[in-house]
Order: sequence, then structure tokens, then C-alpha cells
Amino acid sequence: MALITADIQERLFSLLIEQGLLTQQKISDIKSEAQSEGKSPLMVISDNELIDDEVLVHGIAQVLGLPYVNLLDKTIDQKILTLIPQDIAERFMAVAVAEIDNRVAVAMIDGNNVQAVDYLANLVQRPLKVYMTSEAGVRHVLEQYHTDLSSVDEAAAASQREAVIEEARDIKTIIQDSPISRALSTILEYAVKSRASDIHVEPLEKALRIRCRVDGVLREVMQLPKSIEPALVSRIKILSNLKIDEHRIPQDGQFAVKVAGKEVDLRIAISPVVWGEQVVIRLLDKTSNSFDLEQMGYAGRALRMIRKGIKRPNGMVLTSGPTGSGKSTSMYALIKEIKSDAINIVTLEDPVEYKMDGVNQIQVNPDVGLTFANGLRSILRQDPNVVMVGEIRDKETAALAVQAALTGHLVFSTLHTNSSSGVLPRLLDMEIEPFLIASTVNTIIGQRLVRRVSPERDAYWSNPIETANIVATVGHLLPKTKADITKVSEDLGYKDLPLAGQTAYTLVKGKDSPLTPNGYSGRAGLYEVMDVNEAIQELIIKRATSAEIQRKAVEHGMITMRQDGYLKALTGITTLEEVNRVTSDTA
Repeated sequence: MALITADIQERLFSLLIEQGLLTQQKISDIKSEAQSEGKSPLMVISDNELIDDEVLVHGIAQVLGLPYVNLLDKTIDQKILTLIPQDIAERFMAVAVAEIDNRVAVAMIDGNNVQAVDYLANLVQRPLKVYMTSEAGVRHVLEQYHTDLSSVDEAAAASQREAVIEEARDIKTIIQDSPISRALSTILEYAVKSRASDIHVEPLEKALRIRCRVDGVLREVMQLPKSIEPALVSRIKILSNLKIDEHRIPQDGQFAVKVAGKEVDLRIAISPVVWGEQVVIRLLDKTSNSFDLEQMGYAGRALRMIRKGIKRPNGMVLTSGPTGSGKSTSMYALIKEIKSDAINIVTLEDPVEYKMDGVNQIQVNPDVGLTFANGLRSILRQDPNVVMVGEIRDKETAALAVQAALTGHLVFSTLHTNSSSGVLPRLLDMEIEPFLIASTVNTIIGQRLVRRVSPERDAYWSNPIETANIVATVGHLLPKTKADITKVSEDLGYKDLPLAGQTAYTLVKGKDSPLTPNGYSGRAGLYEVMDVNEAIQELIIKRATSAEIQRKAVEHGMITMRQDGYLKALTGITTLEEVNRVTSDTA
């Protein structure tokens, strides 16, 4: 925050009183608290959250006669951002945000610092237009600096030179002396800042390709010389405590790093391929997941069905979907929803992706005989109320999970099927009797992940084909009259739904930028939640097909994944193209 003199402070207090944000008595209390605690009055206001920090900074800017900008939801073009190098931006807490005529707009937390302004003007060799902003706003923009991958190329070149000079040397020694460590750190930092979930290190015939999966889509970020592959792979093996001299069989490992101020767990999978060894690194950011059902995209009827299912004292709640569709995250969110000191929750996972306080988590280890089935037998002797089995993979695990549900436990688990209705025939394939499935399964969740449209977006009217698809998919769900809008929106969980029967609907698409590839940023879930009621139970006992079960569930009010996706597109969360892409194999 800017350096505030006593005179400026009093003028700020007068402004806050005038705006009705504080009273004279409250300001007297703030001053007394500040004096007793040895703090500034503004720090007391901020610490006690009496006024939002953005409002406070706006007030200071007004008193100082400086313009104010809120950066918390702004994405800055890299070309403008890098006018001020990252280290200098962090030192002065000042960032370049725009170009206005020949001037550079700079937002800083101390717009009154004349020396800093002069230094930055000399640095960019152009006059500045200074704005005041909050510390949180500056830090939000600082996170947007892209890691410079050119340092990886430099490390690769240096590694090549060392490999030529020290050809006969042991690989482990080369790595300790070489810049490969810096190269790996830079790749990891780039992946974290890009919000990547996976890094793929793939050997080609004459190069080493690095790809990152961002928001579920892989894209190439660089290619390195083929000669550095052994050193880079060995460095990863050493950090993961794997055998560096084993190149014939797959190896799995893990390690944790602190990158860009975040603690990130890394899961490593190395396997031999035709041109060398492929490495896939799964990044698990401990700080990015709140495991909140609403934030994940559950809404309306689906959310109500979920909460109804997990309130039951026993039975099974199953989540289905392909690999990478967020099933494990949903399981963690359900556990967080019911977690309390009054119940014992035990999980059996492979691997334990996120560590949760107050939950007894067990890591599957087939090498020592700790499989899902054996682990589940052990868990049932630990007096659990709730059991979470990472995945039902075989008949034995399925039978044990059903027995656990029958004996008074609430069981959470996942299966790989295309839709919620596909779970029931899958359990039949595992030789679970239909009457047992009908009596134990409470709720089934089918899910997919779609990319969210970025905040920088454009609205447009749907074309005739898009309109026809919207009408066919969700036309019957949309409100028929303006009087119905509030009721239908509350029922479905989406605000301001458009009316049915329109000739065109408002849709949105994001603006493509380095931080928002193809106009997307982040992901949201599409969900269908099936409540296994009496009608569905009768179909299960008759060994009905998944299509029959799906039709009956829809008759009873289930919103399908595709319908949920179209509602999310109509409310500006995602696009129809994205929904069609991920739900093409569902009804």
C-alpha cells in the first residue's frame, strides 16, 4: 500500500465517512486499536476486513488524485507485460498493463513514489501513465509472466557440450555438474504457470518433444536435441528414486517440488518406447482445489440428488466417466461434504492424490499384496462409517464393496463407463446379482470435463443449426414465459436462463491469447446424477439395458450430461462445440 502521511490519512477517513463506509466512532476505535497494537490504522482496517482492500486502495487513489485500476480479473498481453522485467516488477510492485498513445500505463501499489516512477520511465524509455492498484492486483498480474523456455534451449546446448567432453563419465555425475537441473525446473515452472495437468516428454527419432496438457488438451511447447534425452530422463529418475540403469521395463515414482510459490506433487510414469523412454509427469497442485461441489459445476437437481445420496447411512455412491474426467476429484468433494469428527472415513486409493486432514487414507501397493480387494477386507475391520474405494476394477472388489454397503457402510467408488446408466450393466458383468445392485446403489454420477470460456469474451447469436440443437436438447427444460424464469433457474441451478422458443440464443466465445489458448481458461464439470428409485430398481432386477435405464431416469427428471452442457453454454460457462466434443459418446 502507498506511503500514507497523517494529512492524507485524515482526508481518506473524511472520504470514507462521506461515502458511508465508516462512522466517526468507528474511526476513533480503529485509531485506538492501531495505537495499542503498534499498527497503522489502515492496517487495522485491512486486517479486520472492515472495508474491502480494493475499495480502500480506490479511496487512497482518489485522495492522492491518481487514477485507480482493479487488476484482479485482468489478463495482460505478454508484449506489454514484459516491458518491465519480472524481477523489477516484483521489486517495485509495479506492472505494465497497457499502451495509451505513446505512454505506458503502469499500475503500482505506491503511485506516489516519484523515484520509482522515474526509474521505470527510464527503463521503458517512454513516459508513463501511473495508476494505483492493490497488492493482490499486482500479484495477480505477476503470475501471468510466462516462464522463458529459451533457458531450456541454453541448458540443452550446454549439456550437449558437456556430453561431448565427458563422454566416458558416469551419467549420474554428468547430471550433477550439468545445467539439466535448470532445464527441468524451467519446464516444470512453465507447466505450473500454464495450469498444465500433465507434462509429456516424448522421444522422437531425431528430437525430444515436450508437450503439456492444459485444460484437457495436449499441445507441444518445444522440441529439444535428441542428445539430452538420457540426461533429462535420468535426472527425473533420480528425483523419483527410480533405477537410472533400468531401460527395459516401465517404472512409476513420485516427488514433490515448490514451483512459482506453489507446492506441487508430481507422479512420474516412465516407459520404454521405440525411440527411447517416454516420461509422463502428472502435476497435482495442492493449492488449486477447494473440493467444493458448487464450484466444480454441480447445480440444481444434480446437486440435490447428490446431497440426498450422501446423507444416507449406508449404500453406494458411484461415479463413472473416462480417465481424466474428474472422478477422483468428485470423490474428494463428497468426502469433504460429509467429513466430521463423528464419523470414521477410510479410503483405499491408487495413488493417494490429495491428502485430507481427518481422513484415513491407504495407498494400494500390489507389490506387497495390498490390492483393492485385500485392502477393502482390512478396512472393514477398522470400524469405518464411510469407505472410499478408488476404483472398482474386478469382480472381487465389486463383491466386497457391495457387501460393505449391505453391512451398514456408506461406500464411495468409481467405474470406467460412458454414462451413469452404464454403471449398472457393468456391475452385472462383474457377476453382482441384480437384487444386490438394486438394494445397495443409492446414487450414480456420470461426468465429463469441459473447458471454460475465458473472462475476455465475445457474445454472438446462435446460427440456425446451433439453435435447432439447443431446442432439441434443452428446449423442453427452458422457461416458457418470463414469469417462469426464476422458478426454472432455481430448479436447474443456472441463473438467467433464456426463454424457450427463440429464433436464436446468445452464446459466447473466448478471445485467443497465450494465457487462454483457443479462448478457454480452466475447466468445469458436466454431470448427470441418477437417483436409484423404485422404478430404476425394477429395471435393474429385470436386467434392463443401459438405454432403458437412461430413458427411465430422464422420465424421472434426470438432466443428462449433454443437457447440463447446453445449459452451461447458454449461461456463458462453456461453448456448444466443447460440449459436443466431450459428450459425443453419450446420449
